[in-house]
Order: sequence, then structure tokens, then C-alpha cells
Amino acid sequence: MLSSRRKFIKQSAIAVTGTYMGTMGLTAKSYGNIIGANDRVRVGVIGFSDRFANSLLPGFLNHYKELNFDIVAVSDLWNYRRGLGENLLKAKFGHHITPCRNNEELYGLKDIDAVIISTADFQHAIHAIEAIHAKCDVYCEKPFAETMSDARAALKAVKESKQIIQIGSQRRSGGNYKAAEQFIKSGKFGDITMVELSWNVNQPGRWRRPELVALLKQEDTDWKRFLINRPFEEWDPRKYLEYRLFWPYSSGMPGQWMSHQIDTVHWFTGLKHPRSVVANGGIYQWKDGRRNWDTTTAVFDYGPQNNLQNGFQVVFTSRMHNGDENPAEIYYSNGGELNLNTNTVSSKGGLKADAASAMHMKPNLLPELKLTDMVEKVSASANTGGDKLTSAHMRNWMECVRSRQETHAPVEAGYEHSIANIMTNAAARTGMKATFDEVTQEVMVDGKVFIY
Repeated sequence: MLSSRRKFIKQSAIAVTGTYMGTMGLTAKSYGNIIGANDRVRVGVIGFSDRFANSLLPGFLNHYKELNFDIVAVSDLWNYRRGLGENLLKAKFGHHITPCRNNEELYGLKDIDAVIISTADFQHAIHAIEAIHAKCDVYCEKPFAETMSDARAALKAVKESKQIIQIGSQRRSGGNYKAAEQFIKSGKFGDITMVELSWNVNQPGRWRRPELVALLKQEDTDWKRFLINRPFEEWDPRKYLEYRLFWPYSSGMPGQWMSHQIDTVHWFTGLKHPRSVVANGGIYQWKDGRRNWDTTTAVFDYGPQNNLQNGFQVVFTSRMHNGDENPAEIYYSNGGELNLNTNTVSSKGGLKADAASAMHMKPNLLPELKLTDMVEKVSASANTGGDKLTSAHMRNWMECVRSRQETHAPVEAGYEHSIANIMTNAAARTGMKATFDEVTQEVMVDGKVFIY
């Protein structure tokens, strides 16, 4: 049984390393929660997706031998993808992989220690709750939740458990982002006055899966289980495989892209959510039956709060019909800018002497600095490249499963980006300003709870 196995692991770990606990500041009780260094962590995959195969799995493979992890099972509702996952994982790990028709079967195996969740956007929070109830540690892709009810339920489940969770906000494991956080929090940057975020592509096929859609038959999957708690709709293979284009299965641009970038705002400032959001956009170019916009502009109002002297605005813009996918993240202060595309702090746009003297003020110009020179370079983490960030983020999760320390992106990070995401969705779908009620933890529009 799983409980017996974990008890053996803990007892073995204590026996072998009891004399070492003092150097780590750990008591016997706290060390009892740590998986034994010589015991393999058995991982199950929840959802064999492109994201898992192309990014999460390579990141896992970079570290699993060193940290003694293993993948032993894969759960996917669609028999075709389940088979693909089984075969790929068998080839990568050289042993049997147990295919599971659903998560209930996977947790029924009784010897799964942790899971990697890479399912549809709207399923992440519910699947995380299932994992927590099964006493498994979790690596959960973002967005964490697309409704506040799901977000609150998942936050509660995690906080009431002893499980480790890493939200897939991999910027938090990047050396350049860590340097930016430290520089801003040190006060050297000055008050943030504006943040500009953008994410643009020119890809008519982005989030489309026409070849897979042609293969998918309703009898080969479980449509009812796929929908979980969303309103019932008739079978549609496009919504199953191209869910990012269809609300209520995804918010599209906010959940997929903005959630990464707005998370850095929360991380760098300590703020938990915007005060208000307005948004506009539409489907201007790719009229292929999608529900979610191909062009979005959202404006966020933050602060003053959390000891920030002044408030600031964040503008997020995204288009799918022109661009080269070079996401921009630029933070502005009166003294210059912090640019996470160039990884530089500079005096660009800062208050120069001539402008300052006219108002009998002193000039305010930031120094010229490289973010990547400001922190100790750590392998695989001091680069903005997505694969390197994901690899570093996966490693951090694996290390925290071992140590029982908090991950770089704990559950609060997911909860907070979900609030911003849902506020954006509310503003976009109603054409009105969205706010947040701190008492009820609900997104509000025109004084009423936003109804999904």
C-alpha cells in the first residue's frame, strides 16, 4: 500500500541521515516528511499533451536520474494519445509504463508519489485537487484556474495538505527574472510607474490541431469526463483538441500568455491582483469558428497598496495575425526602464537634467546594468529561453519534492494570476470594468459577481 511504502521511506531516511538533520535546521518530525534520498519518486502523467511531450518531458529528462525520479504511468482520456504517451515514455525510460483511461485508474495504482498535470486549461485546478486528495505532489501547468470557484477550491485543498505544488510559471526559475525581482524590491529601481507587456504571433494554425481533430472519434474518449464541471455541450472534437480557441474551456490569450507575464508583476511587487481591469478586442483576422479573440488589449490598475507609494498601470497587448513571438516585458520608473527582452536596466526615458531643472528638480537616471551579471549564474536558469526556464523550473519542483521546501511558484502564485486572468475575461466578455471583492474573493462587474 502507498501509506506503508511512504512510512518505510520516511523511516529509512531518518535512520540513514538522522545525524545530518541539525546542519539543515530540521527536526525529526519535519524530516519525517521528506522522501528518502535513496528511494525513487514515482511520477504519473496527467494528460499526454504537446506541452508535456515537447517541454515538460525534456525538462524532466534533464534531471530525473540525478534526483532519482521516474515516470511510471500516463493517464489520458483519448486512447490514441494514451497509446502515444505509453510508447514514448517506454522508449525514454526503458521500462513498462501503465496506461490509464482516466485519473481514477491512475490513483488506483496506489504507488504514485507525484504527478505532472498538462491537461486542458479549465481542468488544471480540478486535476490538482484530485492529486492533492490522493496525497500526491503536483507540477501543474498554468493557467491554474479559469473560474474563481475552481481557484478557491484548489487553493483550499493545497493549503490544507502537506503536498508540494509547483505552478508552471517558469519565469520564476529564471536567473534574469530573479535579478529583476531583487533589483526592484531593493528600491534601486524606484517606484514602478508603468509596465508594458506584449505577446504577438502571426500563426493561423496557433492552437489549431486539424490533423488530430480528423482522427478523434467520440467513442475513443470520454466527453462527459472531459467537460468536468463546465456546462454540457454536444460532442465537438475541435473543442476537445483546440480548446484554447473556445471559452469556457480556455480564456485564450489571457490564460495562455498573459498569465505568465502578469505573474512577474505580482512577484516583483508583492501585489496579489489588480484593483481593476478593462479590456477590448475581437476576432479580426482568423474567422475559423473560434470563440476567443485573436486580438486583445487589457489595461490593469495596480496600487497604491502593500507599502507602494504610488500606483501604476499595466498594459497587455496581444495579436495573432502579426508578430514574431518575442514577448515583451518592460518595467518603467521615473529614472528609466527595466527591459526583460534585453535583460538590461537603463536610463532610457529617465528624467534628464534639462527637464528636471525646469521644475527645480534633480535629474533621475538609472545606471546601465545587465540583469544576467547581477546574479550568480545557475546552470539552465539564467536565460529567457523557454526550454531552459522549464528545465530549471522542473528541477526546482523535483528538489522541493525531496526537501519539502516551498517551490519557486507555490499555489498562491497560481491563485493570484488566476484572479487577474478571470478579471480580464470578465472585462472582455462584458465590455465593463472588472474589480475584485477581497471579502468574497469574487470578480465583480457593475457591482455583481461575474457569471461565467
